[in-house]
Amino acid sequence: MRNNLNSFFSLPSSIEPIDLSYWGVKQKVYVKRDDQIHNIVSGNKWRKLKYNLAHYNSNNFKGIVTFGGAHSNHILAASFIAEKCKIPLILVIRGEKPNELSPTLKTCVELGAKLWFISREEYRNKDSNSGFFSKQFPNYFIIPEGGANRYGIDGCRDIIKEITIDFQDIYCDVGTGATMIGIHRQLNKNQRVNGVVVLKGAEYLDKQIRELTSNNQSNGSFRLLHEYHFGGYAKNNQKLIEFMRVFYKITGIKTDPIYSAKLFYGMIEDLKSQQKSSVVVALHSGGLQGLEGFEKRYKVKVYE
Repeated sequence: MRNNLNSFFSLPSSIEPIDLSYWGVKQKVYVKRDDQIHNIVSGNKWRKLKYNLAHYNSNNFKGIVTFGGAHSNHILAASFIAEKCKIPLILVIRGEKPNELSPTLKTCVELGAKLWFISREEYRNKDSNSGFFSKQFPNYFIIPEGGANRYGIDGCRDIIKEITIDFQDIYCDVGTGATMIGIHRQLNKNQRVNGVVVLKGAEYLDKQIRELTSNNQSNGSFRLLHEYHFGGYAKNNQKLIEFMRVFYKITGIKTDPIYSAKLFYGMIEDLKSQQKSSVVVALHSGGLQGLEGFEKRYKVKVYE
């Protein structure tokens, strides 16, 4: 199965023109449809796990440990891949064990993953306590949250390699920053990646990403947009929900309230403020599987 895993995924993902004139956008905009790569391992998740999996297979690890929240797209993708490849998987989950598992966690368990809950404080300090997890799970390959390591970054370089049109700007949502860094490494001169940050109070990402891109052999540039987090990660915001509904009605493209809706809202607002004529690409990184848990948590129905 390890050798045939690529057959599960629709790659390269398509790139489609999108008309955003309803919002007053004058630039020529395309959408890179990474949301269509796979119904479970959608968006950038396979890209960030592909080379991590190759590293796992080239060594003698006993299994994989990785991290995420109760609605994480990454842990679901990891669970699917681990089940197909018969790899023991331990998921370190942020927060105390709930009375009822989220739909995402239920599916992870059904796919054979083992859950290990830690407090939010312990989770915040997990990177400084990496030695603890190595001791707790000896000879397991530890993949950071979101697949945000050098293997995950390398996988995201393929996004740009697949784009055959000439463009000046590409927009992506930013959680850990791995996708944005991978994109930046593949840019040409006069190209820029714009990251719409989905977390509140994540200005630390500016320094972190600047350090990680300082040694990039890239001719491109980057910037982070912090204004469009809508209250923070996975928060319920009626204005954003209404935007999602209108966006779907106008474009036929569904988004999620955690990542991609913020991306498209932020990109539209940013482009409206620019007078220059340019070609723009938006990376739709998937994440629609998290809708069920979001709707259940907030008792809201996004799409009828």
